[in-house]
Formats: sequence, C-alpha cells, structure tokens
Amino acid sequence: MPNYEMTGQIISLNQKRRQRLAMMKKGAAKSSPARVIAITSGKGGVGKTNIVANLGYALCKSGKRVLIFDADLGLGNLDVLLGLTPQFNLSHVVEGKKKLSEIIISGPGNLKILPASSGIQELTKLTFAQKLEIFNELNTLLSEFDIVLIDTAAGISSNVLYFNASANEIMVVVTPEPTSITDAYALMKILSVKYQEKHFRLIVNLANNAKEADDVSRQLCLVANRFLDVSIEYFGNVLVDDKVKAGVRKQKVVSEMAPMTQASRDFAELAHKLVRSQPMIDRPESRPLIWRDIV
Repeated sequence: MPNYEMTGQIISLNQKRRQRLAMMKKGAAKSSPARVIAITSGKGGVGKTNIVANLGYALCKSGKRVLIFDADLGLGNLDVLLGLTPQFNLSHVVEGKKKLSEIIISGPGNLKILPASSGIQELTKLTFAQKLEIFNELNTLLSEFDIVLIDTAAGISSNVLYFNASANEIMVVVTPEPTSITDAYALMKILSVKYQEKHFRLIVNLANNAKEADDVSRQLCLVANRFLDVSIEYFGNVLVDDKVKAGVRKQKVVSEMAPMTQASRDFAELAHKLVRSQPMIDRPESRPLIWRDIV
C-alpha cells in the first residue's frame, strides 16, 4: 500500500528543488553577459591548453575581459604552462576553505585564471552537490567578464561532458592524426546523444599547412554529417610552429613571446574571428551553466 504522506513530501521537495533551480537560471540569465566557451578534445596531447592560453591572451589584447577556468580537475597544468604558482586552487574550493573568487590569479596580458589542482584524484569524481556549488559560484563571477574559456580535460569522462554541456559554445580541438580525428568524432557523438548538443566549432591544430587543416576539417565534417545529426563549423587552424615549443619550455605564451610568428598570427586571427562571431546557438536565455541534467 503506497505511503501517500511520504509521496506528498517527495513531490513537494521536488517542486521546491525545481523552483530553486529555475530562480538560479533566471538570475544567471539577467546578470551573466559573458560568453561561456568550452574548449575540448577527444584525445590528449593535441595542444588544447596551449590554444586556450594563447586564445585567451589574444582576446585580452583585443580589449576583452577574459577568464580561463582550468577544468582539467585532477591534472590541471595551465598554471605550469604560464609559469604561475598559485597559492590556492580548486581543491581548496571543493574543501570549503576558499571561495572561487578568492583563488583567481592574473596571467599574461591581464588574463584571469581559475587554477585547477594536479594529482588529486578525488576531484575527477565530483559529487552532484560539489558541481552545483562550483557552478553557483562561477555564475556569480560571469558578470565581471566578457568571455569565459573552459579548458576541459581530454576524453569523455563525466566531468568533461558536464563542462561541455554547461557552456554556451563548444570548440573541439583536433590534429591531423587519425586517432585525434576518431576521438573528436566520438566526443561529439556522445555529446549529441546524451546532452543533445548539435552545434560545434572546430579548430585544427598542428597542421603543416592550410590545405592539410582544410582536409582534416572536411573529413570530420563529412563523417559527422553522414552519421550524426550535428553541424560543425570549421573555425580556423594553428599551423606547426617551433616557437610554440620554445614558449612551452620558457613557460610563456607564444603570442606574448613572439607576436609575429606564424602561430601567434593564427591565434590573433582566431581571437578576431571569435570577437566578430555570434554564439552558434541564439538562445533567448544566456545559457551559462544551466543544470540541464540535474532535474
């Protein structure tokens, strides 16, 4: 025999929960003008974090207020790439010792960074409550920035999918390697099926020339259009440049260290195109960090 009193309590709790989430989403839409862009990849080692750092720097140089959220929660290395030594990171926020706003550090070109931690396995398996708390705090920061870049981890873990699905736009980084192309396709497939993501932008990294980059984008778009119900916009490329490796060794973004080199010009072009572009999906509500899979 059903317990109607208990059932009524559950329904009441669910209604209150939905009301709270609706209020949070409504508040975020009114006070969050920032474009939230997830930069992601199916395969590691494709230069994703380097692209995030240089793109963020180039956007700052164009006059935008930019925040980078290092969302590779267990193996974050954006701070290392930039030669920074943050005193606090996301692990202190998860532990309740710091607020998200208290761990922000400044990088090159007045770039702002939310550093992750490295070597803390627990952060790769955040609970629902922990994710909710992080997103709540991040929403309160969005009004202070024009663009927020989320540097996700590589692969298809739950955290990677969650951060991608929480952004306004998704940019997928791929290289000419067949494994990178295959893994990028797999990532978009899962995001399409599980989170109903249907629009992606593509950046081809480490191509030897523009033709090779075009071939990679055409190959991936052809397969995706045939087997997935998604649209892919080829957004641009970053060609192979030895100065990038030199910058990594010196812990400096190549866009600052060698602004006239090929890769720096590519990053500047990507930033210029991004500033001129509109989000891929025109939503009536600014979507930052909605809780699509919570209710």
